[in-house]
Amino acid sequence: MNRLLLLFSLLCALVASVPAPAATRLNFILIYTDDQRWDAMGVVQREQGEKARFPWLRTPNMDRLAAEGVRFRNAFVVNSLCAPSRATFLTGRYGHFNGVVNNHTPFPESNVTFASLLREAGYRTGYVGKWHMGSQCGQRPGFDYSASFVGQGKYFDCPVEVNGKPAATQGWIDDVSTDYALGFLQENRARPFALVLGYKSTHSPCEPTERHKDDYAGEQARAVPNYGLQAIYNGGGKRLGNAAPADKVPANLGYFRTINSVDDSIGRVLKTLDDLKLTQNTVVVFASDNGYYLGEHSLGDKRSAYEESLRIPLIVRYPPLNRKGATTDRMALNTDLAPTFLDFAGVPVPKEMQGRSLRPVLEEKPGDWRKAFFYAYFYEKNYRIPTVTAVRTDTAKLVRYPGHDEWAELFDLRRDPYETRNLIADPAAAELRRELEAAYEREKNAIAFRIPEFADRPDQDARAPLKTTVLEFHFDRDEGDRVTDASGKTNPGTAHSAPLVDGRNGGKARRFDGKGYIEIAKSATLDPAVAGWTLDATFKSDRPDGVIVACGGRSQGYVLYLEGGKPVFAVTANNRTSRVTANQTVGGEWVRVTARVTGRLQLRLEIDGKPAGQAPLHDFIGRQPNEGLQIGADLGSTVESRMLPQFVGLIESVRLYSGEAP
Repeated sequence: MNRLLLLFSLLCALVASVPAPAATRLNFILIYTDDQRWDAMGVVQREQGEKARFPWLRTPNMDRLAAEGVRFRNAFVVNSLCAPSRATFLTGRYGHFNGVVNNHTPFPESNVTFASLLREAGYRTGYVGKWHMGSQCGQRPGFDYSASFVGQGKYFDCPVEVNGKPAATQGWIDDVSTDYALGFLQENRARPFALVLGYKSTHSPCEPTERHKDDYAGEQARAVPNYGLQAIYNGGGKRLGNAAPADKVPANLGYFRTINSVDDSIGRVLKTLDDLKLTQNTVVVFASDNGYYLGEHSLGDKRSAYEESLRIPLIVRYPPLNRKGATTDRMALNTDLAPTFLDFAGVPVPKEMQGRSLRPVLEEKPGDWRKAFFYAYFYEKNYRIPTVTAVRTDTAKLVRYPGHDEWAELFDLRRDPYETRNLIADPAAAELRRELEAAYEREKNAIAFRIPEFADRPDQDARAPLKTTVLEFHFDRDEGDRVTDASGKTNPGTAHSAPLVDGRNGGKARRFDGKGYIEIAKSATLDPAVAGWTLDATFKSDRPDGVIVACGGRSQGYVLYLEGGKPVFAVTANNRTSRVTANQTVGGEWVRVTARVTGRLQLRLEIDGKPAGQAPLHDFIGRQPNEGLQIGADLGSTVESRMLPQFVGLIESVRLYSGEAP
């Protein structure tokens, strides 16, 4: 009998040591978009009812995920910035531990990620789409397969690296990324897999697919109480506009059109899982790498610690949970994704991971769940946003700006969800302040917070201009659509339907018909985030309205254009636009217009060398714009709040000087 028992025990141990067949092991897919705020989904807009900012928004496939899974209504990132957030999703750790606290640092290949651990456990791992992490190239660390572009890439015909080897592509990049992802699913359908699909949408310049380019035409957003209220680090709570919550205000429709475009791609992934009969056995997570301001606190972009920046969409679908259409207000963080995947896979979660598995919440057994978390954004060179730290609880928030105690903010989110009243000096909020200060120290210590030595420092921020010509187009050396830069800084352009024609005195010019333009890629020498910038253009216009030169968009950028025949020079710095209009009209004759940003915060216009206008500039451009430079148009994210018409006429030369040109 003892021998039989021993034999039975040995057989049980042998069976337990054999890996489970692929059919019984879960698969994992993380899909995340870029810069998609928490409420930029149709399901949330419908839930908000009369308070919805974008009630016309429709996202059927994101809504399908919400209807078939669990939607977290209080999901946050611990650093609202692309690369640091993506690194945190992968590692389950804050940036001061995983080595990524800005957008220009490569992801350390020594990092332990959920992908590397699942691969060790027998999973096939794949990464497709946007990686970012500076301009890091090559096979993505921790993944068996990768099909990913470098840096920000571009929306159309974006080069991709497949397992580190360059490959040309055609079409809209998130459609292309989805093609690669579906190929990975087909190839690995019979084995356990973990796939990360990182989309470029909705990052500026917000170029949607052709099928969605006209969506929501004429729609506007609903204002909210903090719309136009100035961020404390940009001026101390002043209101820049008088919009009431019921008012309609401009919406960046390109942003929502890219959401619709990427929603189609998500639908293709879900359909493929259905077709491959993998839906029941696959945990699908949908999220975004950070939130995004759309005029709240007079901001665009993200980074700082107001709600619109911190909060993200987060949906988890795993059909065996039997929680279709469920919502939870439990606090979830991007640190939680890695331990969640490992927990469901039965792989031990390393103690170094700072997040918590969401499995107890998903299974409605949350226990003693978190009530607060610590947030930290680290100053980046060439950006104007300071280092920000905060503690966010279920009901309140304390924000601190190291080195600027006078900017501290305290908000009671129950009574003031839009963060319009800073209670830091309010005697009636003294008890709340004590509670939040204690929570701040507790959460700070829990993550061993520090400003790491690899973070940028303000004293490293070189904003002095180059004091040299950085772009010079005369078109006389051009061949076809290639535009030659005579400045010596190697900033060539590509002409799109802007043909070479004969100009004056035997020279050449480019003709623009209202549809053509010249595109110049961004480069270090074309960075206008300096204390002085000069733009000079010689042209003959056939219409009184049209863009001559534009760079950047609604957050940072500049544009020289004609309006009613008068030259206008507008500069948007940190989401606020300053402009100067010339005191005379031009048109029908050759004219030289010079636009200057001076080191004394002035905008100046000159026509044929004579002063034609001057206006104050509220601030220098805070960082290099995401978009490149265009001549004859301002496409994508526009510098002005409205779409400006393209130029019609001849342009003979364009010159850019980094500094105040003599």
